[in-house]
Amino acid sequence: MVELAASPPGGLGGSFIPLILMVAIFYFLLIRPQQRRQKQRNAMLGAVKVGDKIVTIGGIHGTIMSLDDGSVQLQIADNIQITIDRQAINQVKASDADTDTDTETLTTT
Repeated sequence: MVELAASPPGGLGGSFIPLILMVAIFYFLLIRPQQRRQKQRNAMLGAVKVGDKIVTIGGIHGTIMSLDDGSVQLQIADNIQITIDRQAINQVKASDADTDTDTETLTTT
């Protein structure tokens, strides 16, 4: 006696709904935020200019002395300059012109 397996309720279309929901969840929770971070990083790398203080991915702090399309001349100490790849920039701190010179003084009474 051979028994045939019963077909799932809802047919073939009903089994794709969970798959479609999983793809939508992955898109909104993983892919879309990663694309947004990549756009922000590309905008930051495109906006760097001479005089900006940066931190590299390796943790080197320095000031940008010159820029090319793919590389950056970075001054890390007096008379010491290194060339790094533009993609190695992790964070832009501020340029010398952007730093605020106003300081608050604390008084004790």
